[in-house]
Amino acid sequence: MAEGEGEGRMEPFPGVFVSNVATSAWQPDPEVGGDLHVLVEDERAYAGMSRFTDRSVVGPWTLPEREVILVLEGAARITIDGGPTLSLGVGDIASLPKGAVTTWELTLPYKEIWFFGRPYEATSAED
Repeated sequence: MAEGEGEGRMEPFPGVFVSNVATSAWQPDPEVGGDLHVLVEDERAYAGMSRFTDRSVVGPWTLPEREVILVLEGAARITIDGGPTLSLGVGDIASLPKGAVTTWELTLPYKEIWFFGRPYEATSAED
């Protein structure tokens, strides 16, 4: 957390977002089930964590944007229609393309950090 900030403060300064993997601030995820903890949601990025404690199969689910995940707890076997099946465990990072149709088989309890974002647009040296 930022120095001098309370544990419940997620935006200690405009545009700066801070949380912790041990948070207790979870809400139901109506799209895929499980629980959701959103760190940031704006026009450029959507990032947070998901956890599953009683649902071990998710999908099929079509990714609305490119997703990057980092597995924090449990394991995931992700089947991508027309593509590979990924077996991910704690510490594994994966990036899945926009539009991929996926089915997730989870080893519970499962927790991940996720990020959905648009492509990075580097500014030129002339800007």
